[in-house]
Amino acid sequence: MVDARRGTMDRSLRNVLVVALGFLLLFTAYGGLQSLQSSLYSDEGLGVTVLSTLYGAVLLSSMLLPPLLIRALGCKWTIVLSMGCYVAFSLGNFYASWYTLIPTSILLGLGAAPLWSAQCTYLTIAGNSHAAQAGKEGLDVVNHYFGIFFLIFQSSGVWGNLISSLVFGQMPTQGAIPEEQLLSCGANDCLMATAPGNSTQRPSQELIYTLLGIYTGSGVLAILLVALFLDPIREAPDKTEGETPSVLSTLLSTFKLFRDKRLRLLMLLPMYSGFEQAFLAGDYTRSYTTCALGIHFVGYVMICFSATNALCSELYGKLAQYTGRAPLYALGAATHLSCIIALLLWRPHPDQLPVFFVFSGLWGAADAVWQTQNNVLFGVLFAEHKEAAFAHYRLWEALGFVVAFGYSTFLCVRVKLYILLAVLSAAMMSYVAVEVMESRTLPGPPAAVTPAEAGETQTKM
Repeated sequence: MVDARRGTMDRSLRNVLVVALGFLLLFTAYGGLQSLQSSLYSDEGLGVTVLSTLYGAVLLSSMLLPPLLIRALGCKWTIVLSMGCYVAFSLGNFYASWYTLIPTSILLGLGAAPLWSAQCTYLTIAGNSHAAQAGKEGLDVVNHYFGIFFLIFQSSGVWGNLISSLVFGQMPTQGAIPEEQLLSCGANDCLMATAPGNSTQRPSQELIYTLLGIYTGSGVLAILLVALFLDPIREAPDKTEGETPSVLSTLLSTFKLFRDKRLRLLMLLPMYSGFEQAFLAGDYTRSYTTCALGIHFVGYVMICFSATNALCSELYGKLAQYTGRAPLYALGAATHLSCIIALLLWRPHPDQLPVFFVFSGLWGAADAVWQTQNNVLFGVLFAEHKEAAFAHYRLWEALGFVVAFGYSTFLCVRVKLYILLAVLSAAMMSYVAVEVMESRTLPGPPAAVTPAEAGETQTKM
């Protein structure tokens, strides 16, 4: 019996590692490309328009595709199919124009929501299944699995940005950035994305092709890894008499879940996640890093973000077992609040090189809270409707991306920071309201609580 349990645990952990490594390879390519879009394709705002279109497609996809694809194909093949959409976007960058990047960004967006919903559903089912067999608390195992996943996944930003930095590091050395340009960097940047943000030199087309070739190969390897080595998984059916939900009911499940008051309150959390990630990818990389240091520093600054994010994801996964999620949310909110205020006051300058990395590192430490705890929170609160819940999660996160990238072309960076501050404040107040609602559902007298019920209530904290 012990050997059987050990074998089940090893198999379950192996599948978690396969998913994580697949996402590592895929997002090594996509993460690097996303960080460079606003800097590489600044003419006529092509870069941020591509990103805005991409997340608009994610928004549409989130409302319809995830539950349907996951039920029809299972989590494994939904992941494989969706990864193919990411590779198509890498190929579109070889001939960057409005006619190639916009269609491939739409295709990527359509695949993104099913990809992440399938990943979240897979890890949640695997964690709960292993916990039931091993006699452990389901929330603890799921937390652990998500911590392992994000530890490996978030390091994709390190490798993707390291590759871009090494490739673009072969550019000729540029001259000193003019002081008049530095005056318009940071929160003072009102040139937006419709014109080049600075006078830094653009990489040669040969270097861009080299980078894209590496990224495309990484995406293909991700598809092969998941297709060949990931075990299919499906949740045990809980319907009576083997009843199978219809296609229509599957599609409507995402909309029906919106009746839940907790979901309506929690939608601001993933929306803020989209806002803050969009700011880092579209504004911090262009208006702070590229403007004051040059495009060849974008990769190095984003490496600091990704490394901190990866380490903190694993740390938070373990800490949550002892502290609960509320203190972690408070830590993330306080960190981002401090960064936003500091970015409003800071005037970036090449002589302050360490400060660029401090901000990206702190941003990554806070982002790790949203990435790990939001996923666990949605999986625990809506355990009976995981596919629909994670579809909602990606829908509202995508809406945050769309809105943030959408106004990127006509708002000053200072205004964007104020918007971030407002959305963060509203999201945290809504989260506190949900925690208060959940605390009221706890049983009253301790003597009336069975061990099973105690374990169930712990998953809500």
